[in-house]
Amino acid sequence: MLNKIQNFISVSLKELLQYLGSTNFSKSVLTVVAVITPLSIGISTGYTEIGVAICFGAFWCNPSDVNGSQKHKVYGILFSAALVMVVSFIGGYLHYATWLALIILGVASFAISLISSYGFRASLISFSGLLALVLSFAHTPDKLKIYEYALLVGLGGLWYLALSLLWYKINPKGQTEEILYDTIGRTGKLLKKRAQLIDEQSNRKKLQQRLFLLQSELTEQHDTLREILILSRKNSGRSTYNGKRVLVLVQLIEMLETAGANPVNYTKMDEQFKLYPEFTKLFQNLTFEMANQLKLISEIGNKPNRMPKHDALTNHFEELRIKISELGTVKDAKAYEAFIMFQNLLEYQEKQFDKLKRMKWLLSDHDVASEEFIDKEILKRFLISQDYSPRILLRNLSFRSTIFRHSLRLAVTLMIGFVVGNVFEFQNPYWILLTIILIMRPNYGLTKTRSKDRTMGTIIGGVIATVIVYLVQDVYVYAVLALISFIVALSMLQKNYKLSAIYVTLSIVFIYGILQPDVMTVIQYRILDTLVGAGLSYLGFLFLWPSWSFQEIQKDVTKSVEANRMYLAEIADFYIHKGNVPTSYKLARKSAFLETSNLSSAFQRMTQDPHSKQKNLNKIYELVELNHNFLSSLASLSIYIQHHTTTEASERFNSIVFKIDENLSLVMQALTNSIATGNEPNFEEVGSFEKQLPKFESENVNLNAEDNSALKRNHQEEQLIWEQLRWLYSLSSTMMKLTSSL
Repeated sequence: MLNKIQNFISVSLKELLQYLGSTNFSKSVLTVVAVITPLSIGISTGYTEIGVAICFGAFWCNPSDVNGSQKHKVYGILFSAALVMVVSFIGGYLHYATWLALIILGVASFAISLISSYGFRASLISFSGLLALVLSFAHTPDKLKIYEYALLVGLGGLWYLALSLLWYKINPKGQTEEILYDTIGRTGKLLKKRAQLIDEQSNRKKLQQRLFLLQSELTEQHDTLREILILSRKNSGRSTYNGKRVLVLVQLIEMLETAGANPVNYTKMDEQFKLYPEFTKLFQNLTFEMANQLKLISEIGNKPNRMPKHDALTNHFEELRIKISELGTVKDAKAYEAFIMFQNLLEYQEKQFDKLKRMKWLLSDHDVASEEFIDKEILKRFLISQDYSPRILLRNLSFRSTIFRHSLRLAVTLMIGFVVGNVFEFQNPYWILLTIILIMRPNYGLTKTRSKDRTMGTIIGGVIATVIVYLVQDVYVYAVLALISFIVALSMLQKNYKLSAIYVTLSIVFIYGILQPDVMTVIQYRILDTLVGAGLSYLGFLFLWPSWSFQEIQKDVTKSVEANRMYLAEIADFYIHKGNVPTSYKLARKSAFLETSNLSSAFQRMTQDPHSKQKNLNKIYELVELNHNFLSSLASLSIYIQHHTTTEASERFNSIVFKIDENLSLVMQALTNSIATGNEPNFEEVGSFEKQLPKFESENVNLNAEDNSALKRNHQEEQLIWEQLRWLYSLSSTMMKLTSSL
């Protein structure tokens, strides 16, 4: 237990130090300035209630100020300001009668929660509205009319927007730089995990699961960077900067694709590495060095003079080339097969090195020709546009919708919390409601984790506050500690919820320590209210129209299979027609990686559900893994045909691609329960066709022939293309069998 506490403290301190210079920290300081300024002016001039209303409006608009384009941030804060103004007007009538307050609370919280139907930023705007609604119970203006108070709250939102725009003018590149270098660091972590997978002794199942999560995180960050860079204004001094960062992002996206590619399947790879074990370490050391260089780039930030040199990587490559070349001179069929496989693997690593060198060059102080920049109209096609039509809301007015059930569940739980808080005469009943809106989420895993973290964080914060209150009785010290705790709490909210809960508790206790002498009672009630709110949130999810992941995950699998199918079609078309890589090809690749990332996240949520609700978990995991392997194989094909001069596509190639596509079509039909009678797959035919697939046979190669680089190149193409097609067909057939049994 002591070790766990020590580990938690060390990790928390590390995270705290890491985020002191982050944009989250800057935003937290901005929020504190936005809150304290009108409050201080109001108190000093005798207009306290006006100052309180404006500071509330500023504070409630803070959640919608998240990473993304400046345009979307402005719209988000404006919508938040409008929403909290309306909610504050409605909330002004909560104090007239308890029965009226209960009805308004239920209806308003349900309606506000439904706003989450419009995506992530909308869910944060919704959260701002819920904060304003719940905290309406905490403050009743005596000298202001309800409409005056509501207008001042809206003014507070505009005040926060003004400060946010001012900070953007002062530090326009801060957000971009932070996310970009964090993405570079995470790409390094991904390469390191991929290198570990080469070793047969590694725990591949655990490594694969971590890779799935890393890929999901990277895909999300790529989307955020796209939005920031593509939608940012093209004005003087920004266009060149943005253009270069977009080119760096392109390298990172291609590195993710190359890292996910498997030029060979692991069974075949293990066979060759067993025969020639020295190559395991050589390839691992090469990839580890690339991962290390990416980590160094992420740590140094925008300091071109400290960019790591190529020397170490160049030496690793030279050593590998010599070893592979020596293997190529051995007149043995098995050795030749290993030579071809290792040569393909080396060329994939060379592609990664090219991207790394290009990235270093772009991040240095080099000039980039204007024609190298990507046209903004083309880039906009890669953005995911959010549909804000009323049809979205209407579509979600159904028990089939996860958001609808969550909104209804949250509204009923808040009503129960309101009744409990008033019947048992809690000191601050609104704390129970506040805990519920902070904890309750649309999925079980996050609700459970937040319940636990919130409870533990509040208890730990309460204990720390008790010790400080016993040792110090100085309101000025309390004021400083409250300010610091509040800033840290806001900074850590998205990254470490438990740590954030500790500092929220500390800030609240110290604020009350300034306002009233009996702080120990405040601590007791704070912990009690949190326990009640957390308990209601957890029980509410279990018994009020719960949404279990197994009910939704088949949709995610279907979307991912469809995206992979489209990507396969683009790859096949490019292999047949050659030429330049079309934009449709890149869009299909983006969609495949995005949907596979979404599938990984959906499966992760499923593993957090109660065991009784994890239906077909092993089969679903196998399906997720097969889908990831399918995308890896597609990425291998994609990279090879983009960077090599390939032979003409044969009829046999078209036939295999058609069969794979047919298998994927049947997988999708099985997942949507739309297979027509008589269209069920004949697995005997599937097995028969698999036996007919061509196979690269090193025994048939004339090893005594003159060394011919063109011949070896054909063998490389034959080995990689046909092995990947066999592997893709095998994966699609296995997926078909698996889905037919679900």
